[in-house]
Amino acid sequence: MRVTAMSDWPHQYIDRPTSAVREETLFGDRLVRMLYGSARENAPLLFKALVSPRASDILGRFAFDSALGARAAGARAFAREAGIDLSECLAPPDWHTTYRRVFERRIRYWERRPMPEDPRAVVSCADARLLPGSFAQGSRLFLKEKFFSLAELLGATKTRWVDAFKNGDHAVFRLTAEKYHYNHSPVAGRVLDIYAIDGQCHSCNPGALVAEANLYSKNRRTVTVLDTDVPGGTGAGLVAMVEVTALLIGRIRQCASETRYDAPREVVPGMFLRKGCPKSLYRPGSSTDVLLFEPGRVVFDRDIVENSRRLDAQSRFSMVFGRPAVETEVRVREQIGMALPPPGEPGAKAPLA
Repeated sequence: MRVTAMSDWPHQYIDRPTSAVREETLFGDRLVRMLYGSARENAPLLFKALVSPRASDILGRFAFDSALGARAAGARAFAREAGIDLSECLAPPDWHTTYRRVFERRIRYWERRPMPEDPRAVVSCADARLLPGSFAQGSRLFLKEKFFSLAELLGATKTRWVDAFKNGDHAVFRLTAEKYHYNHSPVAGRVLDIYAIDGQCHSCNPGALVAEANLYSKNRRTVTVLDTDVPGGTGAGLVAMVEVTALLIGRIRQCASETRYDAPREVVPGMFLRKGCPKSLYRPGSSTDVLLFEPGRVVFDRDIVENSRRLDAQSRFSMVFGRPAVETEVRVREQIGMALPPPGEPGAKAPLA
């Protein structure tokens, strides 16, 4: 299907507190349609060059670090137009004189992003639009690998992790350009593995996602696998967090902090990550997180599941999948689900279907 055929399609999502349908402002939608339409089909070499990490890095530096991108009025005007609340930031509003400072802002998350006290709660890893799903055959949330192939996403040589998450559940968090771009740990647990997979920098605009099969498996990404069945852990089994770069994002900076943003550290195997604490930072632009769960170890909150099936929202994903697939807007550290005991143990139950 050509992306240009979707030029007039709106993309809507659900505002979680009110359950209202909202229409997304698709920044750069015309450019994305051009790239993934005519350029992709008629000039494949040019398209490949434009989505390369090097080109994405150059474009990002020009857009966010050049004299053009250093105009304070322009940066703050973007913040106003995008609905960014600079009052929640650690730095005063007049400090945000460049687009990069706006995108890489730090917020008082301990005040403005409250987290549930229940140790079993699984929380959002980002301010994002969330779509839940499952690899289990027969699940109404199964997306038939339209977004990604599990084996390709985790890497062909990582069969241990592919086997662990086979038939499990997943959650895709799409960070649009105006979002707070720090990722926070969605669970508490010990890092078993962390590795980077090289790739390109495709856009995370919905039009690009439906044009490129297994798009997330093609982009540069970092995979972190956590064991949460440890003392102080969330008790959700193995959890993989896949941080996927996108257009204008050259890299992901790992910068885990236990107290606010203090003393950031590189994430390494053996490290314990506290739930809700900063883990990494995306460079400016849109980006995506994918969480993977073992079968039967997490149950998504009912409203998120029900929102994904709503018929009153016009989602570009729904139009391509041929069934409802609607995102819910969530905020970092907000509960999205609950950890379940291993199947067969007291208290275990089947996830929502």
